[in-house]
Amino acid sequence: MKKNFIIDTNVLLHDHQSIFNFQENDIYIPIVVLEELDKFKVGNAQINYNARRFMREMNALASAEIFSKGAPLGEGKGRLFVFTDNTYPEAVEKSFVEKIPDHRIIAATYILKNKYKDTKTILVSKDINMRMKAMSLGLDAEDYTNDKVTDENVTDKTCKTYEDIDNEVINTMYANKAAIDVSEFEFADSLLPNECFILKNSRSSVLARFNPFENVVQRVDKHRCFGIEPRNAEQTFAMEVLLDPEIKLVALTGKSGTGKTLLAFVAALQQYEQYKQILLARPIVALGNKDLGYLPGDEKNKISPYMQPLFDNLNVIKSALSYQGREIRIIDELQRNNALVIEALAFIRGRSLSETFFIVDEAQNLTPHEIKTIVTRAGEGTKIVLTGDIEQIDSPYLDRYSNGVVYLIDKMNGQKLFTHINLIKGERSELSEIASRLL
Repeated sequence: MKKNFIIDTNVLLHDHQSIFNFQENDIYIPIVVLEELDKFKVGNAQINYNARRFMREMNALASAEIFSKGAPLGEGKGRLFVFTDNTYPEAVEKSFVEKIPDHRIIAATYILKNKYKDTKTILVSKDINMRMKAMSLGLDAEDYTNDKVTDENVTDKTCKTYEDIDNEVINTMYANKAAIDVSEFEFADSLLPNECFILKNSRSSVLARFNPFENVVQRVDKHRCFGIEPRNAEQTFAMEVLLDPEIKLVALTGKSGTGKTLLAFVAALQQYEQYKQILLARPIVALGNKDLGYLPGDEKNKISPYMQPLFDNLNVIKSALSYQGREIRIIDELQRNNALVIEALAFIRGRSLSETFFIVDEAQNLTPHEIKTIVTRAGEGTKIVLTGDIEQIDSPYLDRYSNGVVYLIDKMNGQKLFTHINLIKGERSELSEIASRLL
């Protein structure tokens, strides 16, 4: 049955093409939403970009009919209406006296529901509180789920262990890091490209990885990079895939203190001769919901507090090295030559990144569209590493099923150029690990 969907501002800021994802159903944009979008059209953040893109989409569809008969959204799709009725029904005013934009959007939903009694009318919003307010008036309200992942365990990946492996197989893998054709293993069909696992029996074990480029299972060894060495199996696996130039896209997930960013950083430094630039970036999530303009100083001073965790990782690496050592001199030289850059993710837009080792920290705070924008920046010879903790999402409109990292893992699993490693054990300190488990 055909439905009417009323779209909240935050949905359009999340996905500027969302209006094309409702199949044959009709879309209503309350005029107050356009007023709200107007406030977001200036700026460099993703939401500002989405606001501008949506307004361009509207401009392409706009005609006098958009306010009455609606503008067609394409074959097999419904029509788009701009709803201009600013009436504030008594039933809405009794519950929500203040005529703020959220309440005006709820009022528009209420009017449309009563106008089209035979058609189901649904408010779509990323704001949980907004949906609760609408439902309190007997209105139907839903989250925007087009880019939500349905597999709840997509990031809860644990290191597989295959038992009762023939001892001769393990001994062969220890012999000069010999690789074995994947067809020799009965579990071969269940392996994903670049998947890492443990082979063991009652006498011995070996860390292994399926290499899809050579179609073999090969041994995984510990790699020490710039004074940092993996401390557990998952970290060893992470370092293995980070150092493999054939793997162009890596997602590292895990709770705070598992070493995601540090491992990516030292792996990049270890391969500094293979790339023209090492670029570390993270999204800016405003402190206390304050804009960057709230902070004193110029552009660099404003973003400095947000970038400090990346500099902290650099200091950890330096502290593990000899003050007069070769690695320290390499790091200093890379920084002087602008070959090692730490900056805000917002400044990456529009760039084409060639021969770059690109690390995106705190990627769980990015939307699926932002992740797509980043990955499509990759030019020849570029490797992208996304790190994130899906339990620490700072965006009010993202969750563990709709953030960009989860979306990317869900869509890219099975691709030769991609792999995902989930780090489980915290290695920052004993106190940090206990706090992460118990608090």
